[in-house]
Amino acid sequence: MKNGQEGQCCNVDKRAPMNTMIVMMVALMVARPSRVLAQENAADALLKLKTSLVNADPALGSWNPSTPPCTGNTGNWAGVLCYNGYVRGLQLDNMGLQGQIDVDALVGLQTLRTLSIKNNNFQGTMPDWRKLPALTSLHLSGNQFSGEIPDDAFTGMKSLTKVYLSSNKFTGPIPTSLASPTMEELGLDNNQFSGSIPPFPSGNLQIFHVSGNQLDGPIPPSLRKFDPSSFTGNTALCEGDSCEIPPDLHPLPPSAERKKLSPAMIFIIILTTLLALFLLLLLLLLCLWWCLDIDIDDDVESPRARLDTASQMTQQTTKLSFMRDDRQKFDLQDLMRASAEVLGSGNFGASYKAVFVDGEAVVVKRFKQMTNVTKDEFHEHMRVLGGLQHPHLLPVVAYLYRKEEKLIVFDFIANTSLGKHLHRDGRRAEGGPKPLNWPCRLKAIKGAVRGLAHLHTELPGLEAPHGHLKSSNVLLDSNCNALLMDYTLGPVVNLAQITEALVAYKCPEYAMIGKISRKSDVWCLGILILETLTGRAVDEYLGQGGLWYGAELAGWVKGIVEEANEKGAVGVFDKGMGINTEAEAEMEKLLQIGIWCCQEELDKRLDLVDALAKIEKLHE
Repeated sequence: MKNGQEGQCCNVDKRAPMNTMIVMMVALMVARPSRVLAQENAADALLKLKTSLVNADPALGSWNPSTPPCTGNTGNWAGVLCYNGYVRGLQLDNMGLQGQIDVDALVGLQTLRTLSIKNNNFQGTMPDWRKLPALTSLHLSGNQFSGEIPDDAFTGMKSLTKVYLSSNKFTGPIPTSLASPTMEELGLDNNQFSGSIPPFPSGNLQIFHVSGNQLDGPIPPSLRKFDPSSFTGNTALCEGDSCEIPPDLHPLPPSAERKKLSPAMIFIIILTTLLALFLLLLLLLLCLWWCLDIDIDDDVESPRARLDTASQMTQQTTKLSFMRDDRQKFDLQDLMRASAEVLGSGNFGASYKAVFVDGEAVVVKRFKQMTNVTKDEFHEHMRVLGGLQHPHLLPVVAYLYRKEEKLIVFDFIANTSLGKHLHRDGRRAEGGPKPLNWPCRLKAIKGAVRGLAHLHTELPGLEAPHGHLKSSNVLLDSNCNALLMDYTLGPVVNLAQITEALVAYKCPEYAMIGKISRKSDVWCLGILILETLTGRAVDEYLGQGGLWYGAELAGWVKGIVEEANEKGAVGVFDKGMGINTEAEAEMEKLLQIGIWCCQEELDKRLDLVDALAKIEKLHE
């Protein structure tokens, strides 16, 4: 309808012919908001899907016409993921669902991009997902699907980048339609696939698992970059271009005459076998000792013992690479002799405080999620980190490269993290840190956003230059100056573990479109601001867990906003920071900035430059 006609549509001339009125009524019906129609269509499609499932209630009890499936980016129905009011994905994991999935019902969800039905009880052959060509990710792991998958089962699904069929009962060859140039993640492990692995194009594929099947033949050259554990359990696979058995290893025919072994030869074989088993057992015990996680509550000698073990296994690579010329050099043996204590354990592993004989203290962090990065790549990345000099970034002192794990050494900051100061409950009676006042909290936020802005300026090519911003990674010195740590680790973390390890992957956009952005760091900043102002813990939502954006975290933010609207901003502030009339206005401004940073829609979320400018204007 043109602008010139808009004012006329509601002023109908009573003398107008009947056919004219009918035309105008039809126009009014067509003018209904497309989003409302989409909501109604989505509700009908989902309810049709529900009727095809067994044990749908109570897990899907919230699926009823009384409420729309989506409100903005919030799903009102269990397991429904939304974006701008449209159904973007379904996450129906661990719901005990059975039955035949009505794919035809899902065809009505034109905006559906992700589907996850992991760990249910679906059986039978795999549904025809080609009817949903716009899907980008499909998660079917942990069900009872069986039978052969047609070779063309994924033909035409040009947007599909992630497929997980693990832990089912699929048989037959791997469909070649999965070997798509767009495929990024593929999990086919723990099935009964047989035959050879189809040739996958090298390029986008980042995660690949086919262990625990019955595959044979050579591993395609494009897949030999993956860890050998991706192929274990397939006894007939080999790494060369040919898997033909050499003639001298073929079994003898029944008529062939076999030589009898002498008693001495039998004794030697038995002895050799026992010796090999003993060495294998010894190796397994050493690996077990190395891999066991230490208890954070162990006494202060535990980290020393752990580091001693590391020293014994790295005698050939004990030299640390230093990033700063103004530091006295030391090696791994010096760290072994230093007194040590456990500081904590996070997403990446344990941290230790080591104090040398001269009283100087450093922090040693062990990283196990970096086994796929090459030595040259790791050295180059550490060179980049060494060049990031800023008053609000904790500098890297030194590092040690090993294939199995990496050690990174930082300066020790005595005043602990912002998170430990905020969440002091249970420690106050033990003489723990006093609540941070408003000037200290604002100073900490200003330092954090300045350090974050420096990373964004110096590393324009990274999607999320920090990637792991949270209150436990904001250290405070004795003057409440913030120092960011665990920054810019994304480029060296294993892709198979990055979504669980880094906070940026808990952002809404990763759940909706499977990608993070520079505004993902802004979202993390918003969470940090709200946590600092309210004193409410959020680590349980940001720690290790599923790959999806947590509805609990969305509820955490929404709860703060609703309470602030209902009671006023003062109602959500942590009383421990000393609220007064002069500071209240500045606190409210910072709260609003935090809410703007937490907007789920990217175009409504603040840019980091704007957030920095607004925060810098606040007064302590």
